[in-house]
Amino acid sequence: MPKKSGQKRDFMQVARGIVEHAIGEQMDGTPLENSKESARAIAGRSGGYKGGKARAEKLTEAERREIAKKAALKRWSKPKPVHSPK
Repeated sequence: MPKKSGQKRDFMQVARGIVEHAIGEQMDGTPLENSKESARAIAGRSGGYKGGKARAEKLTEAERREIAKKAALKRWSKPKPVHSPK
């Protein structure tokens, strides 16, 4: 059976790695190597926040009304759950 590659890390090393990944930088203040990925994620998220509002501003009242009707029909067409007594 082949040996597992890599070095075993103790609990504290794993915890530190998780914290560093979550905050996007190492504990000593230097940024992580994949900071480009973090920047892309931030940019994408901010674009997502703007997207819905921008789309809503472009819609006419008739288009908004049609979307609302479709949503209501979809919501009310779902079958109601049947609760059985225990």
